[in-house]
Amino acid sequence: MHDSSERMELSRRSFLKGAGCLLVSFAVPVSLKRAWAAGAGPAMDAGSQLVPKDLVESFIAITADGNVVACNGHVDLGTGIRTAFTQIVADELYVPLERVIMVLGDTDRTPNQGPTIASASIQSASVPMRRAAAQARQFLVTRASQHLNVPIDRLRVKDGVVETAEGQGLSYAELISGETFSMQLNEDVPLKDPEDYAYVGKSVARVDIPAKLTGGLIYVHDMRLPGMLHARVVRPPYPGRDAGDMVGTSFESLDKDSVAHISTLVDIVVIKDFVAVVAEREEDAIDAARALKIDWKAPPSLEDLSDLNHALTSIPHEVRPLESKGDVEAALKEDEAGTLRATYVWPFQMHGSIGPSCGVAEWKDDVMTVWSGSQNPHNLHSDIANLLDLPEEQIRVVRMEASGCYGRNCADDAAAEAALLAKHLGRPVRVQLMREEEHAWEPKGTAQLMEVAGRITGDDTLAYQFTTRYPSNGSPTLPLILVGKESNQPTTFEMGDRTAIPQYRCSDTRIEALDMAPVVRASWIRGVAALPNVFAHESFMDELAAAQQADPVEFRLRFMDDPRPIALVKAVAERAGWDPRPSPGNQSSARNGLLRGRGFSQHRYVHGKFPGVGASWCCWAVDVEVDVASGHVRIVKVTVGQDSGLIVNPAGVIHQLHGNVIQAISRTLKESVSFDERGVVDLEWGAYPILKFPEVPEIDVILMPANGNPPLGAGESASVPGPAAIANAIFDATGVRLREVPFTPERVKAAMEARGEDKT
Repeated sequence: MHDSSERMELSRRSFLKGAGCLLVSFAVPVSLKRAWAAGAGPAMDAGSQLVPKDLVESFIAITADGNVVACNGHVDLGTGIRTAFTQIVADELYVPLERVIMVLGDTDRTPNQGPTIASASIQSASVPMRRAAAQARQFLVTRASQHLNVPIDRLRVKDGVVETAEGQGLSYAELISGETFSMQLNEDVPLKDPEDYAYVGKSVARVDIPAKLTGGLIYVHDMRLPGMLHARVVRPPYPGRDAGDMVGTSFESLDKDSVAHISTLVDIVVIKDFVAVVAEREEDAIDAARALKIDWKAPPSLEDLSDLNHALTSIPHEVRPLESKGDVEAALKEDEAGTLRATYVWPFQMHGSIGPSCGVAEWKDDVMTVWSGSQNPHNLHSDIANLLDLPEEQIRVVRMEASGCYGRNCADDAAAEAALLAKHLGRPVRVQLMREEEHAWEPKGTAQLMEVAGRITGDDTLAYQFTTRYPSNGSPTLPLILVGKESNQPTTFEMGDRTAIPQYRCSDTRIEALDMAPVVRASWIRGVAALPNVFAHESFMDELAAAQQADPVEFRLRFMDDPRPIALVKAVAERAGWDPRPSPGNQSSARNGLLRGRGFSQHRYVHGKFPGVGASWCCWAVDVEVDVASGHVRIVKVTVGQDSGLIVNPAGVIHQLHGNVIQAISRTLKESVSFDERGVVDLEWGAYPILKFPEVPEIDVILMPANGNPPLGAGESASVPGPAAIANAIFDATGVRLREVPFTPERVKAAMEARGEDKT
């Protein structure tokens, strides 16, 4: 496979000279808009798009040597989509995998297909790329038919050669013959029959791994440029906060003499609240940032977030109805027998990228090039244009790999800071965050509070009332705020509706999202609002089952209609060896001071309020051990099943399920951000622990057959049922119902002790 250094060298000016490329647009070193302005391509108006979405050449180029360059606006966050995209393109063009070179998220060379979120890369972002590949193949076969004077239906394609049954053929490179072409994308182009797939549906080795193992230039942290400077940002005294009018007006003064002893110091840059020290050597920039004496205005105290239940119910909100059916008030009257009510609380959490954020920028030939690990390079592109007061065609974001984020890098502060400093100083600049900066300033996954009431209204129907309180996410890129380019006044995002509507048969419902402005700097995190919402849904279903003395799996199946999740639930229960019985089990049977329990949970990750628009269905069965003396919970085994429809790379999806399971366990058992009156206080790993390697459980994965169904997103779905399955397993083991995450040993032990006191 081609490594990243080869991918970065694809933009060679020789392609502009007609070196033989079917679709020249992505064999050039500048955006289409810039190329057209220079007379290097067809005269057309790209509008606001640097790379238009309606051209075949925006997605597929075939080079003079017959290789395929495929382009997509989404990026690989460790999900393996680079490999899956390669499989899709190779199959549609009938070429070997090693002849496909993927370009992801480069704003000069890929169309803006939105941020890489919502498990949408395979489900939606791959669709136009696949069509473009099919259209390019159709064009080449037609051209071969003309050259060979053979009807199209008597031609076949094999390994990038269009040939007759007798073996006479022309390669893609020969069919191009030094010419260039441009074609409008046709949404109705015939696609390859799935029965003929050579790569899609098969486990393929990840194409990104070799460079990572051999030290290839693939991570942004390793990017180096001649004459590059190193910078560190000295940030205001309100870590991680949305500080309103304080942002952009807090800086008062600094003492340059405090860093005069640092010999390689190049400059101290101050733009409103943006303060950075820049040096020739990275260690000197670090020392300067620590030594610089600076005075800030004291910010107002942050509201008390120690009691999230109280804090979240006190925030002003707007009610947004999501579903209303029947008469919930009548069905769930306070005195109605069988009505249950519960409140579930989800904490603020860090994305917790194990490696720090990093960005590199260079201002050269009136173009700002930024190397970034952003999962949203096209929005970052616009942010940098705004930050620098430059037209968008003078910005290029080259997306490289970085630490895993799942939301945090939608606001890539380090890359924007590097761009600001590179423009100011006229030299390449590298910015890398320190661990305390990462923990303090990364936008947090927001807290959430869910209030549920429900009752069985018939043999197979429920009355269900659900309210989710969700302080907004979507924090702007920080330098825009610090330099006064963008207001820091709270903006409400309507995001709490993800999987807010339960996926069970209900006679009466009232589902509402309470949209609220952000409390602290926040951004999307894996599962967005769906993970907390499903924690509430699936915990509550378990509570209803326990009240009925019903088996948790059989109880769920009573209220399910869709055959796909029904089949998934049955498959996971069978694989896990589920023994039907009510929960909780017998807590008097502790062995070696350990109580054992099993929990179950299922749901589909839905992107919004529309039940039919979502990613994969997923289901967990969890085995836990709870230490009676300490309250420590150990996850022994997770049986996890997923229905993703057509799976491009089964090995990649299995990797995703493993990653989802591990991260969901960590978030459920350990993770919660603490705040004081200034802001975030968890500034190192000791204060914010994550799951360790010895704590990873046995993970058994089931992938359901496609059965002719199209592909569904797999990047987030498997995290969604996890927290409830763990809560349900702890209940089964101990009889204690935990409704607030994380389930720390202290919280579990206190709950068990309280239950013991209640019994006495």
